[in-house]
Amino acid sequence: MAVYTPVSADDLAGFLAGYDVGEAVSFKGIAEGVENSNFLVETTRGRFLLTLYEKRVAEDDLPWFLALMGHLAAKGLPVPGPIRDRQGHSLQRLNGRPACMIEFLPGVSVTEATPAQAHEVGAALAAMHRAAEDFTAVRPNSLGVEAWAPLASRCDGRLGEIDPALPGLVDAGLAAMGHWPSGLPIATIHADLFPDNVLLLDGAVTGLIDFYFACTDARAYDVAVTHGAWCFSADGRQFFPERAAALMAGYASVITLSPAERAALPLLAAGAALRFTLTRAYDWINTPADALVTRKDPMAFARRMAWYLDATPEQMGG
Repeated sequence: MAVYTPVSADDLAGFLAGYDVGEAVSFKGIAEGVENSNFLVETTRGRFLLTLYEKRVAEDDLPWFLALMGHLAAKGLPVPGPIRDRQGHSLQRLNGRPACMIEFLPGVSVTEATPAQAHEVGAALAAMHRAAEDFTAVRPNSLGVEAWAPLASRCDGRLGEIDPALPGLVDAGLAAMGHWPSGLPIATIHADLFPDNVLLLDGAVTGLIDFYFACTDARAYDVAVTHGAWCFSADGRQFFPERAAALMAGYASVITLSPAERAALPLLAAGAALRFTLTRAYDWINTPADALVTRKDPMAFARRMAWYLDATPEQMGG
């Protein structure tokens, strides 16, 4: 369970006293989100999510994240808006950690998406990009293309301990990034829209959550991240063209990508896969085998990267 900072009933009661949300009826730690400590809080006025931000989320970035979530929620998107306290503040501290109460949204995450669900996710991503067009605050992508070679170096030559094929795959990916596209339309992007960050109910998207990698970058890069997250088997060995076609059609139902964006998609997707390969590899190398956190296999995204490096825009489903 992803709870790193404990919260007692007395802690919660004291925290809720600063809000106009009623009194606590129940609360429990939940496993959604692996970066922070999350609690489902039920009060006499409704259900909320209490998040304590752990050390992997930079505290200085939190006002930007919360402002974005509030902006999108105000536009009517299925994004959990931050709850403000009686003084009008959304960011607090609890048990030594930055903390925030946000809206609870219904729905469940899927592990194996249908094409229909992929279509809805593509449309929801485009709607998010559209709704954020007048969100003027900027946050650079701290895990963008410039970060990947240094991150590979921080793996200290140990990639081969994960899989003998991994060093060669990473080298090939880094070499390809020398052709990274420029001049593409920029947007506020989610940058992490994996299935566990989308809630669905009766075939509709009811929640886009976990915006803590969101940033300002090429909007087509966000499409590429989402493509890799939704259009392959979990181990990266199988590509599902029907999901890809549906995802891209869903996005196109709201936003038409430019010819330059469509042409760049395979390389953008290879870069996104390289980013997740490297962050997973770094975590794999630096997480003890007996730690409570489950390590994620970097090869699942290295395989995606290899596929994208040989793919055409048409094969991506656009």
